[in-house]
Amino acid sequence: METRKRLRADRFHVPYELRDHTADVAVEATAPTLSELFAAVADGLTAASCETVPETGERFAVSVDAESREALLFDYLDQLIYERDVRLVLPADNRCSVSGPDEPRDGESRDDDETPDDGTSDDGASDDTAWTVEASARGVPLGDVVAREIKAVTYSEMILERRGDGWYAYVVFDV
Repeated sequence: METRKRLRADRFHVPYELRDHTADVAVEATAPTLSELFAAVADGLTAASCETVPETGERFAVSVDAESREALLFDYLDQLIYERDVRLVLPADNRCSVSGPDEPRDGESRDDDETPDDGTSDDGASDDTAWTVEASARGVPLGDVVAREIKAVTYSEMILERRGDGWYAYVVFDV
């Protein structure tokens, strides 16, 4: 099995690996924070699409809500594939800020007395979209790259978990 390892070109140097997976491609990523992990998996999606990414393109924003961390990662990656198809751009240089019941948004702290641990809001109502990612990506025009089509993100073999002091993800994409 061929493995191509890439390092993100930002100040955190978050590693991800592309792994061959039958007719699919898998991205395996680790990061110290959940936000950095989401960005690393999204950058892995970019790397799975093409070998080199030019410095062209304008940034665009993406906001996704979901009921769980796993659903949020799936929906976020699905939204990036949708943006690629609609905008005709390859999302690159991904930046993310993830927040949820036990993961305050980057740069914020959460007072444990303010948020109940039972999945309800302060008024007792169930919060169906407890997880949010506010993200941006540089949209590289598809005409500027030779890219293979990633058809979809899958739940097949998906792993998203805390490991030690950081986070780990394994995501399979249909190609």
